[in-house]
Amino acid sequence: MEGRQNPLRNDGKTIRLDYTNMMAGSIGGGRGITPEEIEGLVPRVSAIAADIDVKRETGEWGFYALPYDMGALEEVNRMATSFLDRCDDFVVLGIGGSALGGIALFNALCHPLHNLLSRADRGGNPRIFFIDNVDPVTFKSLLDFLNPEKTVFNIVTKSGSTSETVSQFLIVRQMLIDRLGRKSAGEHIVVTTGAGKNRLRTIAGEEGYALLTIPENVAGRFTVFSPVGLFPAAVSGIDIDDLLSGARYADERCRTDRLWQNPAYLGGALHYLANVNKGLSINIMMPYSDALLQVAYWFRQLWAESLSKADTVSGERINVGQTPVVALGATDQHSQLQLYTEGPCNKMITFLLVENSGVSVPIPPQSGDFAYLGGHGLEELIKVEARATRLALTEAGRSNMSLIIPEINPFTVGQLLFLLEVQTVFTGCLYDVDPMVQPGVEASKRHIHGMMGRSGPDKERTEKGRYIV
Repeated sequence: MEGRQNPLRNDGKTIRLDYTNMMAGSIGGGRGITPEEIEGLVPRVSAIAADIDVKRETGEWGFYALPYDMGALEEVNRMATSFLDRCDDFVVLGIGGSALGGIALFNALCHPLHNLLSRADRGGNPRIFFIDNVDPVTFKSLLDFLNPEKTVFNIVTKSGSTSETVSQFLIVRQMLIDRLGRKSAGEHIVVTTGAGKNRLRTIAGEEGYALLTIPENVAGRFTVFSPVGLFPAAVSGIDIDDLLSGARYADERCRTDRLWQNPAYLGGALHYLANVNKGLSINIMMPYSDALLQVAYWFRQLWAESLSKADTVSGERINVGQTPVVALGATDQHSQLQLYTEGPCNKMITFLLVENSGVSVPIPPQSGDFAYLGGHGLEELIKVEARATRLALTEAGRSNMSLIIPEINPFTVGQLLFLLEVQTVFTGCLYDVDPMVQPGVEASKRHIHGMMGRSGPDKERTEKGRYIV
């Protein structure tokens, strides 16, 4: 970990947290965090760490066990292999936590043009599509494109009753039955759902669909290391064994209750102090890598749903939570950086920086106005862009820190995602909120059910008068 309190650790596989530009010594005492403020949290950390250990060991927070579930790993690998020969296209139907983790893994670890490559250049793996919305234009366009005989649909919903995903499933099932017959249709559907009793799980059993199970003690946004994320990853050719190894490595690093040595806990403490003590209510994640952009979108849900709560666990009304925002370097230097440097001082930025892209794209030698660019390369330029942005923000007294990733591979991505999960639950404990519930989302679901005509407690409620021009 980099920073004023810790020696540099650079062994080529470990993600490092550089929080120098969060500190008062870099951006000023009025805006920056002091070592004393961090030290002031140390007494709470031991109690929080002990509570987390209890929730982990009792299985209340089941996501901690996912990287160690070798049975699930074996089942996912076996099922992925069994479907490779029967599909040219693999489609994931899910929303929120049922899709964002899989999308993040696919975009981080597969070729940027995966679906445009030949089957041979994809390593024999199919094209991959994630449909995480019910926009009818997009959905119909994909169905028109696909050949049902060579397509497998992965239906992902933990509850088995998510309106958006169930609607997609009902449409796809009927299409497959109409085109292939009921018996053959079942060979093109894989259901990933919760272990408890639900209607979709029952249908899967009745129709003979392949079935993968999501543990009931894992909240949807924490399921990336379950079959929710692992199955699409395995089908696309990602080494999920290495992915889980990286998650286990992060778990080992993040089990200590020594705040200054735990990158997840220290990252959470910095976010908490920035919000509570410095008024930084907006949390921006800005990767300088196209491959990690969807990781930022995955993190956006993780942070928003886990930490934004009306009440503490003891019932105190607090309405807490940072607003997570996604930006992309260098693209958003040209759309957002003016706001970040000179706008309201209510933001902090976490950069995701990749040390070695593994790619060299040289800029040809030049003369005249562009001579300063010649002889360099894009791999150097994007690093300079990040350094310049960090410097500009720091000079303006704006809080920023960096997660430094040696290179992008399954091990480091697994490490990154698990570290961010632990950071999130630890931060929730600092706020004294339950990071595993999402009552605000459930209210919206009830309204959807009622408006679509569901009877019973979800019956449609009448909206009050509206003002429309």
